[in-house]
Amino acid sequence: MNQSNFPTFRGSILIVDDSLNNLSLLDRILSRKGYKVRLAASGKLALEAIALTQPDLILLDIMMPDMDGYEVCQHLKASESTRGIPIIFLSALVEVADKVRGFSLGGVDYITKPFEPTEVVARVENQLRMRELELQLREKNLMLRREIAYREQAEVETRLLLETTKFQKEQIEELLLNILPKPIADRLQDRQNIIADSFTDVSVLFADLVGFTSFASEQTASETVKILNQIFSQFDQLSIQHGLEKIKTIGDAYMVVGGLPEPSANHAEDIALMALDMQASVARFNVKNDRDFKLRIGINIGSVVAGVIGLTKFSYDLWGDTVNVAHRMESNGIPGEIQVTEAVYERLKDKFSFQKRGSIEVKGKGQMITYLLLGK
Repeated sequence: MNQSNFPTFRGSILIVDDSLNNLSLLDRILSRKGYKVRLAASGKLALEAIALTQPDLILLDIMMPDMDGYEVCQHLKASESTRGIPIIFLSALVEVADKVRGFSLGGVDYITKPFEPTEVVARVENQLRMRELELQLREKNLMLRREIAYREQAEVETRLLLETTKFQKEQIEELLLNILPKPIADRLQDRQNIIADSFTDVSVLFADLVGFTSFASEQTASETVKILNQIFSQFDQLSIQHGLEKIKTIGDAYMVVGGLPEPSANHAEDIALMALDMQASVARFNVKNDRDFKLRIGINIGSVVAGVIGLTKFSYDLWGDTVNVAHRMESNGIPGEIQVTEAVYERLKDKFSFQKRGSIEVKGKGQMITYLLLGK
């Protein structure tokens, strides 16, 4: 089920932040997209606003005086009437521990400051699509229950209940398979509470469409989403073709991994072929659509920790130094090139062509020798 097939759900959003500048910026970004936006300058005002009218989504700042975002979240999740409202945390905090705490309290996503408008809109739309599906399922369940109430024969009631259960199970399975790898979705349905695995040898790829943010600022929202969906849909097909696992997209960035959740002996070669095919795909798109997009790609291999984050909304993600360095390979890379670590080069030097870039400064790592992947 492709998310682009969902109609955009123009729900109501409550933004909570003690910074008037942040409130004004987020209000401007989301109001332009047609959302109904309400603002609250403190945690206490937010709770009062929610008591009057419940929003479909809350953007909640963490660092606030008197009552911080974590306390507001705990208060909402403790109440039956408000625990189902999805909460996206807002913060300048980037430590994994801060994010994990937010997710453990019931947050569904996390947006870091300073805000990037395209990312804000993408994350909000994703959560509102999920909210819309949840409300649709709730409405369908309510309709089925009402129908059952009018049935007099126990046999008819039993059949309707079975159909309802089957429908719910199919919807849950379909939704899980669109946001999680199948082995992970199976474990969740088996009621495994904590899913966290260590992998000693995986390949991680980050890719970014250089200049897409400035391009998007000059386009309509529908045109921006249309183009990004065309490009990323091709990437999705390539990940399936090469037996890799797409982890997520953030704005115009794309993350894919090889060697998990099922181990693979050839994951490094598969991820390299994926990177080359991604470049070729963007080149074909440029020719067909008269564009000049360039893809900046970074690859690293090593050990990671992978698991599912969230209580009511699930996200399968990776952590560890391998992931951080792969991201640095992309962010410190060259537009149109595939930058890899020395570990990737040593693994693939007999099967692929490389050019030594030399030593570059990598945040948190110091000087690192890197290479550019040129071809098979």
